[in-house]
Amino acid sequence: MKILNFAVAGAALVVLAACAPSTAPTATGGDEKSGTLRVWLFDEPNRAPKEKVLKEAIAEFTAANAGTSVEITYIPTTPARHERFKGAFNDPASAPDVAEYGNTDLAEYAAAGGFADLGPDLANWSERGDISADLFQSATVDGKLYGVPWFIGIRSLYYRTDVFKELKLDPPKSIADLTKAARTIREKKPDLYGIAVGGEYTFGALPFVWDAGGDIEKLNSPESRKGVKAYTDLLSDDVCPPQACASLTGGKTVELFASGKAAMGILGNFNRSAVDAGAAAGKYEVMPLPGAEPGSVAPAFAGGNNLGVMKSSKHRSLAVKFLQLLSGKTYQVKMYEAMGNLPTLSTAREELAAKDSFLKPFLDAVAAGTKFVPIDPAWVKIDNQKVIPTMLQKIATKQSSVEEATEEAATAVNAAFGRS
Repeated sequence: MKILNFAVAGAALVVLAACAPSTAPTATGGDEKSGTLRVWLFDEPNRAPKEKVLKEAIAEFTAANAGTSVEITYIPTTPARHERFKGAFNDPASAPDVAEYGNTDLAEYAAAGGFADLGPDLANWSERGDISADLFQSATVDGKLYGVPWFIGIRSLYYRTDVFKELKLDPPKSIADLTKAARTIREKKPDLYGIAVGGEYTFGALPFVWDAGGDIEKLNSPESRKGVKAYTDLLSDDVCPPQACASLTGGKTVELFASGKAAMGILGNFNRSAVDAGAAAGKYEVMPLPGAEPGSVAPAFAGGNNLGVMKSSKHRSLAVKFLQLLSGKTYQVKMYEAMGNLPTLSTAREELAAKDSFLKPFLDAVAAGTKFVPIDPAWVKIDNQKVIPTMLQKIATKQSSVEEATEEAATAVNAAFGRS
């Protein structure tokens, strides 16, 4: 684990203790007005721009709060993060004061009791009203606010304009159009995948399920099966061969599109820098992922990360101040410019969109309606057990039919929720 310490001279580097057993937290925090504020943020493939922004924020924070320093620890986004957080919840000596966490992890962490309810702390925050109530739901459980939505991640359809022009193809207006175009591209240009899709790309597949009227909690419904079939039809030799694509994650589909090996891809606004660093740079456009009905938009997954304060923090007021600084407009804009993180503050999004037309399809997707995973600890089980990827892969590799795979997945989902 790499640790960056921007503390004042003489401050000792804190060594993180090993994860403790997963039990309910026993310690409460305090409100010391000085000392070292410990912050956990997610690691990134290209962390340098994020580090630069954080260094600016830390300089501003420590200048305004005498006697303070800030220590940043970058933690991995792998499933191991759950054990890391559980350990912190149960061992305050190893815990940060402020932590970035994925909004899909909220229910698990809230159930563990590790994060503080910030409702009273943020009641008078001047920028709170600039974040919609819908977005605050991604940080809320049972009426308690466990953080601030820091950025949202929206996926849309990237497509190669040069390939579409050469083959005289129009941007797809429906899933049927998309599938037809992908097959045409693969046929005419066999060195390209028609669209990069992955058997381990849950958030690429879910919009197809939601668009068909399906739901994660009812994967064996006729509607869900229709959506699953629409997605797995793309995991075929004439689009994205299953021997290569069944094991692809979302990250790998980004690599395929960016490297020029796929004519389309379902990528996030946060993947822009990766695409612009590859062979597809300057030869693509973005549009909302179409739905089944011509002219419609498939519901996008409203992913993203939140910032929260640990219940065990001994620097409650300082932690809230630092959280507000990072969550404010100035640093949301800086993080977009550095990492492509789409701000949760509406004025920040509007300001950026006025300067950068790239944002429009993602904002259009948000306006058309987004979806979220169940805010329940069961989701973490479903995700960690790879219930949806297993379902997709079995269909793609013809180990199971759509009906068999979705029935098996639905059984696993019910088990995660403790249902018979």
